Amino acid sequence: MAEFGNYIQKVFPAVFSSEFIQHEIVGQYSHLLTVQGSNPDMLPYMLLAHMDVVPAPPEGWDFPPFSAAEHEGFIYGRGTLDNKNSAIGILQALEFLLRRNYRPRRSFYIGIGHDEEVSGWKGAMKMAALLEARGVKLSFILDEGSAILDGIIAGVEKPVAVIAITEKGSITLNFTVEKEPGHSSFPPKETSIGILAAAMSSADLLCHRLEQNPLRNLFGHGPEHMTMEHLAAEFRFPLNLIMSNLWLFSPIVSRILAWKPSTNALIRTTTAVTMFNAGIKVNVIPPSARATVNFRIHSAETAAEVLEAVRNTVADDRVRIDVVDAFDPLPISPWDDQTFGVHVFQRTILDTFPDVVSVVPGTCIGNTDSRHFTNVTNAIYRFNPLLLRPEDLPRIHGLNERISVENYEKQVEFLFQLIKNCDIDELPEPHVKSHEL
Repeated sequence: MAEFGNYIQKVFPAVFSSEFIQHEIVGQYSHLLTVQGSNPDMLPYMLLAHMDVVPAPPEGWDFPPFSAAEHEGFIYGRGTLDNKNSAIGILQALEFLLRRNYRPRRSFYIGIGHDEEVSGWKGAMKMAALLEARGVKLSFILDEGSAILDGIIAGVEKPVAVIAITEKGSITLNFTVEKEPGHSSFPPKETSIGILAAAMSSADLLCHRLEQNPLRNLFGHGPEHMTMEHLAAEFRFPLNLIMSNLWLFSPIVSRILAWKPSTNALIRTTTAVTMFNAGIKVNVIPPSARATVNFRIHSAETAAEVLEAVRNTVADDRVRIDVVDAFDPLPISPWDDQTFGVHVFQRTILDTFPDVVSVVPGTCIGNTDSRHFTNVTNAIYRFNPLLLRPEDLPRIHGLNERISVENYEKQVEFLFQLIKNCDIDELPEPHVKSHEL
């Protein structure tokens, strides 16, 4: 982390030597930059990213995961999509502007966190607290989250930019069953493992209550309804007709979305058994069994409601349920053509990515550092200006994560244009008139 801090100061000299940019280290490793605009009357904004990454054992990779090897137009490495691409891209765009003697009119902040993958408690949370203590109010925040999706939404053939206007909440629960140990040669009718397995299922265990009774379908109660409405014209027939008349076809659409894990996650609180531990020896009845389950909470539900539903589903006093951590879904950010951030994104996306046919609101099913900044703005948007195809999705947190050189150049171009567009008092309409919000 410290080496990364030294690296960015070395390769972006204009950024770190500018008279109107203040650089602070927060939480020991995170970076907060304040870019002082020439017009103090314009409300500032913030660009967020993170430098930390998930683990990447080298087995299975075509190139070492921390080599940044370039091969056939791609840069391979952990973080190329999540999210060093944004951290470096933001600084690269600003460096290019400064080298052209560009002085931003509107002030803005750059936040590069160092612990987003472990909830951002020491990085983003401290940066947010610092801004709040200084009385900072932001017109918008742009962080990672969604992207330009090409061939990913079934029935939509052209690239679509999806900007997440909320993100799901989360609650992690521990389930524990305690029983007297014994010898495997005369087992009791029920063991701790059997009781716990009856309360949930994982891939290879008994299928039972939690995973076989998913939480309710909430299509129509969150932003996913807006997403489909805005995308209606881009679907091929007859889906375009169906999506244009959700008042009639919502039940059908909600059932279709529930078929695939990627779209099912948009319409309900999801349940994932992530850890299951029991047993101490092959011939000993285990004294205890423990499972950990993570729920990602739909914007129409709360953590308290999920906990109550889980208790009612398990309905077994022998299973102790403890909350590890929990937070509710994030508020839904404004989405209309009068909102400054939305107008800027619309203009910048359509100018930078001419093949994009529509810019639509969506839901981020993961969690980002931006969730810590709700006290400094009500307009938080999650969008990574990258073109993603179906084959790219498994690479995020997976094997052979990579970004094409062309994709990264487009990201820098987007950020370069975004900073310039934010300095315009009254943005003109996007070049492509047909792309309305």
